[in-house]
Amino acid sequence: MNTGEILIYQNQEGNIKIDVRLEEETVWLTQAQLCDLFVKSKATVSEHIKNIFEEEELNENAVVRKFRTTASDGKNYQTNYYNLDVIISVGYRVKSLQGTQFRIWATQRLKEYIVKGFTLNDDRFKSGNTMNYFSELQQRIREIRISEKFFYQKIKDIYTTSIDYDAKDEKIVSFFKIVQNKFL
Repeated sequence: MNTGEILIYQNQEGNIKIDVRLEEETVWLTQAQLCDLFVKSKATVSEHIKNIFEEEELNENAVVRKFRTTASDGKNYQTNYYNLDVIISVGYRVKSLQGTQFRIWATQRLKEYIVKGFTLNDDRFKSGNTMNYFSELQQRIREIRISEKFFYQKIKDIYTTSIDYDAKDEKIVSFFKIVQNKFL
């Protein structure tokens, strides 16, 4: 994510469109944008945000930031923006069709992470806009592969202590090829 980048979020139906601020590796929305996103009143969103902080689910100082915003009157104002942590927390609290859609989407991602150990936004990686993250993903995969190599070496070390071990025996070479291929 580039610093200060603005993305436009639009739901599938096309009736909700929000300019999303990307900064410091997170998404930032104003309270008004949260209201638009989840189709809830300012009072409802305010109550949820207040409860999130009162219940100490999130630390207000860590998830709220003031950005200068130009209003429709042309003047600049310091406006509170809420980061992705707040957006997610509000999304799990609001009762609206959009809140339900958000929870379904978020729960699918969480389930995939718990079951598979990872989740990927395939379209983002295919678009090429996430090269820094792609490099990070490659590095993490390399580290996993190295640990597999160590595991394979442990198996080989154990097997070599066997009385009938012969490194030139075709059956043994074949066995190790099969074991190694299981790690690929």
